[in-house]
Amino acid sequence: MILALLLAQWVNLALPNTPRLPDGKPNLSAPAPKALNGKPDLSGIWRVATGRYLQNIAADVVEAPFQPWAATLYKERADALGKGRPSEQCIPHGIPDGMLVRNSPFKMVQTPNELIVLYEEFNHFRQIFTDGRGFPPDTSPSWYGYSTGRWEGDTFVAETIGFNDKSWFDDPGHPHSDQLRVTERFQRRDFGHMTVQITFDDPKAYTKPWSATVPFDLLPDTELIESICENEKDHAHIVGK
Repeated sequence: MILALLLAQWVNLALPNTPRLPDGKPNLSAPAPKALNGKPDLSGIWRVATGRYLQNIAADVVEAPFQPWAATLYKERADALGKGRPSEQCIPHGIPDGMLVRNSPFKMVQTPNELIVLYEEFNHFRQIFTDGRGFPPDTSPSWYGYSTGRWEGDTFVAETIGFNDKSWFDDPGHPHSDQLRVTERFQRRDFGHMTVQITFDDPKAYTKPWSATVPFDLLPDTELIESICENEKDHAHIVGK
C-alpha cells in the first residue's frame, strides 16, 4: 500500500509591517521592531534555523551531564531513534521541544503583561507572564510548566517551573524530572533572526545545570495553519518527523 504524505501549504501574503528590500522581498536584516516600552518586540512567526534536536542545532551545547538513570534512559531513546516520543500520541512537546519542530513553526505575541507562544503543531499554547507576579506557592505539574518573564536590557528572560516528568527536551529524548527549572534568554538580533539560550537546572536528572543556544529564523508574510492531531494516527502523516 502506498501512503500519500500530505504537506500543508502556509498562507502567503504581504503583511504591512514587514520591512522590504527594493525588489519587494522581506528585509530580514532590518532592525528589530520595538514595543511601546522601547524593548525589542519578539512578536512574529518563528522556526528553528536547522536540525531536529539540541546537539544538531545548538551553537554551544556540550554533552549533557546526566545522572546515571537519565543517561541510561537517554541512550535507550536515542538508540531507538526517538521511537515512542510523546508527540506520536498527540501529547505536547514541552519545553524546548515545542520550538524545535522544523516543519511546525510557532507564533509569539508580545503584550505589556504577557508573552504568548502559539504552537502550530497540535494548536497548543504557552503563557509567559510579565506583569510582575512571582511563582504561585503551588503549581500543578504540567507539560509547559508555569512561566514568568522579565527584561534584562534588550534580553527577555523567562523562568519556568512546575513541570511534570513526561516531556522530552528534544526528539532523541533528553529526559527530566519534576524538579526541572528552565531559564530562557531571548535575543532578537534583527528583524528576521533570534537566538534563545536555554539553561536546564534539574538536580534529579543532571549533575549540574547545562545550556544550549538555539538560532531561529522569522517566517515573514505568512500565518500559522491549523494542525490537528488525530489521536495516534496523525504521526504517520507528518512529513519530516
